[in-house]
Amino acid sequence: MDHLLQNKKWHSVSYNDVLENFNASSQGLNTTEAEKRLKIVGPNILHRQNRESAFKILLRQFLNPLIYVLLAATILAIAMGKITDGVVVFCVVIINATIGFVQEYQAGKTIQGLLQLIPENVTVMRDGKQKNIQAADLVPGDYVLLQAGDKVSADIRLTFVKNMQCNESILTGESFPVEKHSDSIDLYAGVADRKNMVFSGTMITSGTAEGVAVLTGIETEIGRISVLLQTTTSVKSPLTKSLEKIARGITYSIIFVGVLVFLIGIFRNYTLIDAIFFAITLAVAAIPEGLPAVITIASAIGIMRMAKRQAIIRHLSAVETLGSTTVICSDKTGTLTLNEMTVQVLWNGKQKFDVTGVGVNADGEILKNDSDEEGTDEEIGELIRAAALCNDATLHNKEGHWKAVGDPTEVALIAVAGKFGINEDELRSKWPRLDELPFDSEKKIMATLHLSPLGEKIIYLKGAPESVIPLLLNSENSSAVFDTELVRAEALQLAGTGMRVLAFAFRKLDREHSSLITEEDLDDFTFLGIQAISDPPRMEAKEAIDACHNAGITVKMITGDHPATAAAIGRELGFINADCVITGKELQNLNALEIQEIVKNTNIFARVSPEDKLNLVKALQANEEVVAMTGDGVNDAPALKRADIGVAMGISGTAVAKEAADMILTDDNFESIKAAVEEGRRVFDNLLKSIVFLLPTSIGLGLVIFIAVLFFPSKEGILLIPIQPVQVLWINLITAVALSLPLALEAMEPDVMNRPPRKPNKPLLSSLIIFRMILVSLVMAGGTIGLFLWEYNKELSRGMAHSLAISEAQTMAVTAMVLFQVFYLIDCRSLNFSVNKIGLFSNPFIYIGIATVLLVQVAFVYFPFMNRWFHSSPLKAEAWGVSAMVAFSILIIISIEKWIQRKYFKSVKM
Repeated sequence: MDHLLQNKKWHSVSYNDVLENFNASSQGLNTTEAEKRLKIVGPNILHRQNRESAFKILLRQFLNPLIYVLLAATILAIAMGKITDGVVVFCVVIINATIGFVQEYQAGKTIQGLLQLIPENVTVMRDGKQKNIQAADLVPGDYVLLQAGDKVSADIRLTFVKNMQCNESILTGESFPVEKHSDSIDLYAGVADRKNMVFSGTMITSGTAEGVAVLTGIETEIGRISVLLQTTTSVKSPLTKSLEKIARGITYSIIFVGVLVFLIGIFRNYTLIDAIFFAITLAVAAIPEGLPAVITIASAIGIMRMAKRQAIIRHLSAVETLGSTTVICSDKTGTLTLNEMTVQVLWNGKQKFDVTGVGVNADGEILKNDSDEEGTDEEIGELIRAAALCNDATLHNKEGHWKAVGDPTEVALIAVAGKFGINEDELRSKWPRLDELPFDSEKKIMATLHLSPLGEKIIYLKGAPESVIPLLLNSENSSAVFDTELVRAEALQLAGTGMRVLAFAFRKLDREHSSLITEEDLDDFTFLGIQAISDPPRMEAKEAIDACHNAGITVKMITGDHPATAAAIGRELGFINADCVITGKELQNLNALEIQEIVKNTNIFARVSPEDKLNLVKALQANEEVVAMTGDGVNDAPALKRADIGVAMGISGTAVAKEAADMILTDDNFESIKAAVEEGRRVFDNLLKSIVFLLPTSIGLGLVIFIAVLFFPSKEGILLIPIQPVQVLWINLITAVALSLPLALEAMEPDVMNRPPRKPNKPLLSSLIIFRMILVSLVMAGGTIGLFLWEYNKELSRGMAHSLAISEAQTMAVTAMVLFQVFYLIDCRSLNFSVNKIGLFSNPFIYIGIATVLLVQVAFVYFPFMNRWFHSSPLKAEAWGVSAMVAFSILIIISIEKWIQRKYFKSVKM
């Protein structure tokens, strides 16, 4: 048995050889042998790796250099007897860890979705008898019986086929059901071309078949995808990478400066406790504790906005990743197209007719080519009736919803009859079926015999044009002779556009003819015309693709469908270089570096496998692209997980695709991806504004502490420090967060979709932004220290006790720093333009945030319990006025700096 599992090319050998290799027959295995094999290969189920425990996810939130510094500060503060300070710092750590835990605890249920694709029971031959067994007990060598409506339970090599078609779209992306046969095919045929096999998780849409289970469980195509999902790792978002660099830089700087402050304190004869206290204060001051909260909340606001535009975000990091997307890899079926077969063109042998409306509903018209004139009954009525009668599908409207049963191609023929005003039930009642020849996959025709309302017996025929054409000319007395070359040329032209072409004909029989169709009746047919069917592109997709191109985003189609179909859809939707199509077979002959070169200029890939899709995403990422991958099928799931952002379809998407994705489109509309990119860019812009707002405050606070250690003395046993650690936390976490959050609600920049994507390797903070932050930090630090000394010396000169004077001076310093932030916030509403340019009142939330901060700052200054917790003191009105005047200077200074940058450096690049 072991050697059998190594051979995955069962499609290339005859079914007799397969039976011989598995020591099997049409009578099935005996129970003893089946049990023996089950022990060897294991049950026909998909195993999943153990999920990470909630405790491990929570523990990982503390494995961060910035958190190490805060934890060390907590322990030292408590050890020094400063319990309140230590508790406040520790609360900050807990808040950030909780936010991170909630954000990350998105357990993947992808493999559970795969399990739902495996049916619970399957019909097999065992001990020479037909039995219904659990799918989990199916083993290689089992002889399986299949019929329409069955969900396939393993990868099965077919031995007998009668008019079988199988829907493999979840696995291959192929729009149309695939006709099956039992003959061996080329060794190197891809999954979509293995017509003599059916695969686990796919659906039989018509016909019957028998076959040998050759691969089960993890060895199946679905199983291979589950392995890819479990072994494929997600990549970090560009913002996450940038923030990690900033965090490392801050951490190293804090450690270095903290040690330096400690040594300076010792050098200046501070006690060991005092030196440690200053180092802790500096660490707390320099860490932007509110940054993780701001990023999380700003992203959450973006998620809510995206939800209104039909995009559901599953992971917060996906929000800003959208704004950096450089390539969108789109599946075709169900993403760029509707995944609903629709008749688009009719041809009656003389004239073409265009069919409007898409999908199964009856909305639409049948118009003469290039005109608004509707087709008449004399022109196309018989063609449409023939298609509706020579048909086994049904289509009904129940409570406003269309419910289709049967082959999607036949459903499309019923739908076009509805557009012509024909009621399916009434037609079939008036034209009762007397006999039929079911669709034959070898002859590629179907015929039905009907009794007309006038009592005539008429055979309607449909099938592939190459099969129908010979039946029009089998008799010299043919009732209608057509230019077969013209018919053939028209069929080829329509097929070349990616559509499935069906030809229709009829033949009248004598009234005395029996009510059965014989082989002799299959000639002398009258040609009625052609109906061309396709999975139509979404009308809004072309506009969305154009918008993406204008935004510097390349759109690529990666599909399991036929190359001709992919190229036709690509041309219709305006893909760049749409006629250049690379197949999965060609990709498999290339190495990783060659694929990296191919993806630079090729935008359509067809007949690709799940591994091919995954390799294409990896190749693009190796080229430093930020990749968004869309899809709806099981075959898309590994690539969805690997991509920088995976986008699944909410309506047509499988559970597997949705669970592997970062974002789900509730309307299955490619246009919603464009809208999500807009929102993603808006979120990124606003997050950058928040970062540019927050970091100078932390840097400024760090400078305040560093300068105090370097130059300020200790008096009466009390350290002369402008701002205490708990006061620093008040500024960093409470006021800074309340002020920065309104920035997340800023309006979209006017050029958001007219500029290229941000390069992944580009630093988050440009040199111009860094210069501005340093300038702001210096102004804040200088103003805060100056006001602290002014207030401290003024109160001492009035005879106030040293402890009270320093408390009031510290309160004034905190107030000044908060007011500096208030005025700087107004400048941060745009990194390029002045307040007047963007509109003073265009974002009312800014003023709500300012009012909130001013109210809580009043509480900080005047409420007794706040005075106890944060060592603050009430201030006189004069102190508020002086602080406001000094803080206002930041607005003037940055406005001048912006003007200089616009004049000499054009703008600050975001």
